[in-house]
Amino acid sequence: MKFIVSSTSLFSHLQAISRVINSKNSLPILDCFLLELHDGTLSMTASDNETTLSTSIEVNEFDGDGRFAVSSRTLLEALKEIPEQPLSFAINPENLEITVQYQNGKYSLMGQNADEYPKPQALGNNAVQLTIPANVLLDGVNRCIFATADDELRPVMNGIYFDITSEDITLVASDGHKLVRNKTYEAHGSEKAAFILPKKPANLLKNLLTKEQGDVQIGFDDRNATFILENYQMVCRLIEGRYPNYNSVIPQNNPHKAVIDRSSLISALRRVSVFSSQASSLIKLNLSTNQMKISAQDIDFSTSAEETLMCQYEGNDMSIGFKSSFLIDILNNIPSTNVVIELADPSRAGVIVPEEQSENEDLLMLLMPMMLND
Repeated sequence: MKFIVSSTSLFSHLQAISRVINSKNSLPILDCFLLELHDGTLSMTASDNETTLSTSIEVNEFDGDGRFAVSSRTLLEALKEIPEQPLSFAINPENLEITVQYQNGKYSLMGQNADEYPKPQALGNNAVQLTIPANVLLDGVNRCIFATADDELRPVMNGIYFDITSEDITLVASDGHKLVRNKTYEAHGSEKAAFILPKKPANLLKNLLTKEQGDVQIGFDDRNATFILENYQMVCRLIEGRYPNYNSVIPQNNPHKAVIDRSSLISALRRVSVFSSQASSLIKLNLSTNQMKISAQDIDFSTSAEETLMCQYEGNDMSIGFKSSFLIDILNNIPSTNVVIELADPSRAGVIVPEEQSENEDLLMLLMPMMLND
């Protein structure tokens, strides 16, 4: 079996799918890429046994079909230093010896039997199918992924919840302290359905979608989901379990509303939070007519800071405490110039939304408060 392929095209596709491979694998074959040549198309697959990522490219010339596995680390390191040029691969089917010839030299390495490579799970007959634009899915995953948890006791919180109806799709993530609800009206399902996408495949999707246009085809059943992009295909195991009712924790009536410039608030929080207690990272927001005072103190080291920002606020004076790093994370993931901070009282969650929602979108973020001593 022989074929000739562009070095940079091969390297970029292998690098993209290599992110799925774990540093330590239960099966030695999972340290490898699976390469399959069929009718001039070279398919490449990487897997960690729960998530499988595959892609394909057209080869320039080929002789024969076949499949083999090859060490991912060796192949990537070898291709990384080769500038754009045709690479000629020759594979001996009897002992799986691979010879790669390039402009001024050649590599020799051993392949492995492709039959040992695990096959991805096929979806059941009851699988739900839907289509979502790549940019809409990318925005939703980007805005939610920072709020997912790392909770061994509640694995359902460790992923992004896709809540699908016949009118919209809502992506939700929460770690119990912060919550993101990103609803889009640009895509919908044919019926009510839901699944929980684990954090690792969500991160893989985030990296792949930046290069994609067009639509993403999603299919899922009780256990697995497939994502078919223009250049890549991903099959992953889903998190099984029931996601908590996220709407029940969002306060509906928040009489105190402050409108403030997002970037100014982030800068002020970063400056003031330096002086907060390292154990709690507590910062205090003090709202009064058209101004917000941000303050922090660390009693152990006798340090404190405060800063006052102008904002639109009419209502009773009130103070509320938040963990500064969580609040900065939330503000960094809201795509608008001004944000609205909606509060009910110091013991209830604060709701943060963009002043102007993007078209066909409803984005809401929520942060639980911290107790103030005073």
